[in-house]
Amino acid sequence: MSARLAGCVVVEIDREEFRKRFPHLAREIEERTMAIPISAVRWDVEAGERLASSGSERDPWRGYMPDVVAFICRCDTEEQALEIIDYMERKGEITPEYAEKLRKQLKEKGLRSFGPKREPGFYFKALERR
Repeated sequence: MSARLAGCVVVEIDREEFRKRFPHLAREIEERTMAIPISAVRWDVEAGERLASSGSERDPWRGYMPDVVAFICRCDTEEQALEIIDYMERKGEITPEYAEKLRKQLKEKGLRSFGPKREPGFYFKALERR
């Protein structure tokens, strides 16, 4: 078993040794009791934090401003997503560096790596589920 994170040291440990040292954690990993699915990737930490902290119990969309990823999630094709990225970069809404990361993610991981397709009425449906 090994783990690799950007800028971190690789640590390798035998599965049995891991179970001996961390029995509860090993059980949680094996049983997936604390698993949380990740349906999208956000490279801009600040945008992710704003999204996570926006809204309130009464009005979760108060103050919410869709970012480039929210617009990409509305796209049907990679070409549409590239148009969004190019437009946001041209308008100065995103940096050239961030735009390049988004293009790379789109090319390597595909359109749905940004999250599921957001159909019309997405935000109303999200409120109904609450």
